[in-house]
Amino acid sequence: MTPASLYMRRAIELAQNAEGFTSPNPLVGAVIVARDRIIGEGYHHQAGMPHAEVMAVRSVRDKALLKESTLYVSLEPCSHYGKTPPCAELILREGIPHVVVAMLDPFPAVSGRGIKMLRDGGVTVEVGLMEKEAEQLNRYFLTAQRLHRPYVTLKWAESNDGFIDALRDDASTPPVRLSSPLTTRFVHHKRMLHDAILVGTRTALLDDPSLTVRHWYGRHPLRVVIDRELKLPRLLRLFDDSTPTLVFTEREVPTDFPPSVSFAHIDSSRPIIEQILSELYSRGVQSLFVEGGRQLHQSFIDSGLYDDVRIERCSCLLHDGTPAPTLPRN
Repeated sequence: MTPASLYMRRAIELAQNAEGFTSPNPLVGAVIVARDRIIGEGYHHQAGMPHAEVMAVRSVRDKALLKESTLYVSLEPCSHYGKTPPCAELILREGIPHVVVAMLDPFPAVSGRGIKMLRDGGVTVEVGLMEKEAEQLNRYFLTAQRLHRPYVTLKWAESNDGFIDALRDDASTPPVRLSSPLTTRFVHHKRMLHDAILVGTRTALLDDPSLTVRHWYGRHPLRVVIDRELKLPRLLRLFDDSTPTLVFTEREVPTDFPPSVSFAHIDSSRPIIEQILSELYSRGVQSLFVEGGRQLHQSFIDSGLYDDVRIERCSCLLHDGTPAPTLPRN
């Protein structure tokens, strides 16, 4: 690996420190190199806070070295005024002569304009170093920008003989536990990384899930549930007012729910999954974690509207029950 690749890899590693905290902004890391050594580095910590380039410049002790330095950044520097000033202007103002960018920013307000601003200002700019790694880093952000829908992760646990639960008719019978304490923590970490988490009516009714990040740290995702007929009891944990919940329904919106519960209308005569993803995208949701149940997972699979699948397999045997969703054969 070349020194330039090592510096860019470091920028990507720095960006990963903020996973789960920057949405709707992308993850960005930056490294400043002068005289073959790193003199500054930083990353974007949270939406509304200074960008990676700003943090990296602030960390440089000898600012005179900036005028002979190279900035490695995992995403194109911004060129517009948002919650923070343009990073491209900062680079020009500090006199950084050389910038290496992993990938262009597809956001319309940037999308090549940052590169043009730098080049027009006399900065030498290289684009494309470790581009695939940078795209993987920001797959949620890029999916939202390019496809105008959230990045969808399907997750379920199944027994060794292919069942996700025993046969149950009501909530009086608890679900079969297929996860260990360790894998539960892993799942809660995955929840934290996503903007929203979705379950269907049956899962909400039988399992009464909290859908929070109780066994990890960080923000709780937006809880989303499908309740076409508005038959879910008001006493469910989803409606406990501890964190926002969005309900997709065909019925008229009721008024007796806590303020943390909002509603969105769906039309059963049109594809449901497309409607859900469109509504979530319009609300700024860039990533969706789907946890059940079987019918909901299968709907996403059959529609082809998913990006990742996480299956937790237990060594136990159930012999009978609710079969796991069926993925298409390669």
